[in-house]
Amino acid sequence: MSAPAANSIAVIGAGSVGSAVAFSLLLRQVVPDVVLIDIDEDMCKAQVQDLSDATFLSNVRIRQGTLTDAQHAAIIIITAGAKQRPGDTRLDLIDRNLKILKSILSSLQPIRKDAILLIVANPVDILTLFAQKFSGLPKSQVLGSGTLLDSIRLKRILASRLNVADTSIHAFVIGEHGDSQCVAWSTATVHGTPLLKVLPLTGAERDEIATTTRMKAETIIRVKGFTSYGVAAVSARICEAIIFDHRQVLPLSHWREEFGCCLSLPAVLGRDGIISSFPIHLNDTEQKFLEASAESLKKVIGGYAEEL
Repeated sequence: MSAPAANSIAVIGAGSVGSAVAFSLLLRQVVPDVVLIDIDEDMCKAQVQDLSDATFLSNVRIRQGTLTDAQHAAIIIITAGAKQRPGDTRLDLIDRNLKILKSILSSLQPIRKDAILLIVANPVDILTLFAQKFSGLPKSQVLGSGTLLDSIRLKRILASRLNVADTSIHAFVIGEHGDSQCVAWSTATVHGTPLLKVLPLTGAERDEIATTTRMKAETIIRVKGFTSYGVAAVSARICEAIIFDHRQVLPLSHWREEFGCCLSLPAVLGRDGIISSFPIHLNDTEQKFLEASAESLKKVIGGYAEEL
């Protein structure tokens, strides 16, 4: 399907992540109109001027806008927030970023009724939950980037061990996008064959791979100060699935009634947002890890109950 001409995507936050997201959308030509918004108008203007020099590669228009422009966008991406500093967990960001999120969403009203709200700022699972409350949109239209990038990192590691293309690996990181995330080893496959049959990893090896996957962002942040390209690429992929109604199954942060919070599990993604949760059959150990991840998130959420 082709994207309707009226579609636009608003990116709120023109820092390292937001500008990279805008660049990815430009290169992928997801929509004809990308609006970049930031409280620092001079910096936002400079980012737009820089990005506009790359528009010869596509027919996408990149422009500086306001929250009023975002009200009419098909997809609103929120990247604005405090940066994760070396040593910070994603949960350490909640105090700063919850205030920013609340301010943005109160200023966005009224939001287009069929808009999809994509949360990229961290802690993504908790902010996705609060965005569902603050935005007034149906829960299915508010989602977070979740563990999609973690799952891509995992597949890259596994593919390198097997000397196959990343696309041949089907594996999910589930739960929190953060310290309590876990790998669904029992469901992982290589071109339809159970992963652990073609790559018989020991428990210690599985733990090492899971830790490397989980810590990759921290490793980058320690040297570079931030991550941007990976999350920008997955944001563009999410937007493509929405705009073109791909019905892809992706591990995204979304509301799960049985856990009482937002966390990442496979979901079918299309033009209406989360079309449905996709069943995943975990073993007992993985199920316990997932439940523990949900409890960890709910414990943090409980400290902000007055916001709900």
